[in-house]
Amino acid sequence: MRLALWLARQANGDTSPNPMVGAVIVKADRVVGQGAHRRAGLPHAEVEALQQAGEHARGATLFVNLEPCAHTGRTPPCCEAIIGAGLKRVVIAMEDPNPLTNGRGIERLRRAGVEVVTGLLEEEAQHLNAPFTKYITQRMPWTVVKVAQSLDGKIATSTGRSRWISSVSTRRMAHRLRREADAVIVGVNTVLRDNPRLTARDAVRPPRPGRPIRVIVDSRLRTPLSSRCLSRVSSTPTVIATTERSARKRRPYVTRGVEVLVFPARRGRVPMRRLLRELAKRHEAMSVLIEGGGEVIAGALEERLADRLVWCIAPILIGGRTSPSSVGGEGIAQLSRAIRADEISLRRLGPDVVWDASPVYPTRR
Repeated sequence: MRLALWLARQANGDTSPNPMVGAVIVKADRVVGQGAHRRAGLPHAEVEALQQAGEHARGATLFVNLEPCAHTGRTPPCCEAIIGAGLKRVVIAMEDPNPLTNGRGIERLRRAGVEVVTGLLEEEAQHLNAPFTKYITQRMPWTVVKVAQSLDGKIATSTGRSRWISSVSTRRMAHRLRREADAVIVGVNTVLRDNPRLTARDAVRPPRPGRPIRVIVDSRLRTPLSSRCLSRVSSTPTVIATTERSARKRRPYVTRGVEVLVFPARRGRVPMRRLLRELAKRHEAMSVLIEGGGEVIAGALEERLADRLVWCIAPILIGGRTSPSSVGGEGIAQLSRAIRADEISLRRLGPDVVWDASPVYPTRR
């Protein structure tokens, strides 16, 4: 099962909106076939493993990190392929949260006389496909908030300069996070200050066609038409989210091929929850990366949208009362209302420390 999980993980960022799945077929204590789902529309992991195993699959055991599908989607159901190949036993880490399969795949296999065992390394499997589970059950993308800040919590100087707070190694990691995300979200102040391209430039793996979608949160439509993130990059869409009061200014952006989403304002800002839901609905965005600035991050945290926090802390001090901080907004009045962190891991990247954690939101009153 660990090999199946490892195979699944190799396609991280490629399978959306499908889950990451790896499969291993074992017979007489020997691996006779293995496979991984590589991209939506391509064969599922079980089918790849069966093709590699050939006749050796008859009477063998299949290890797979997610329940085999029992429905027809972009590809035929895997359960029928497993039954047809004559597998004797199937070991599954976790049930498929997709309502179209949830438990039905296991039931179909057992009805056909296949022995089914579930729950092996279930926690690891759930962690691996947490973005898929959230997307398929809530129709909301898994949301990662990533920050590059100084020791004193600043993301730019008082004059707006932020290149470069983080090290080269940390910036490479940031591009890997972009590569794994379906959409990258920044606020208009980040565009005005840094003029980013918002593309994934990962030398190890080529970019995915049309990904990541570039999203700018701009409640007053101040994004310059000359911004690099508005340039056409192959088939990669650019989306600007704005409020109703600025909708009349959207024509030049639409002419440039930008998709402009208009929302009723929430405290004068774009409502982040509605934006994420629209990205999931319109673009099958299973995961998003929020890269700043402080106001957009504050909005996402206030609406309890972040599922993972990645804080990159550089060993520098910037100071300044007017220097922007990594989290803006109104803040909290009492420490009991603070967002806390759990499942914390720390690592060094060059001179920087990368702090990776899950947020724990305060209990609602």
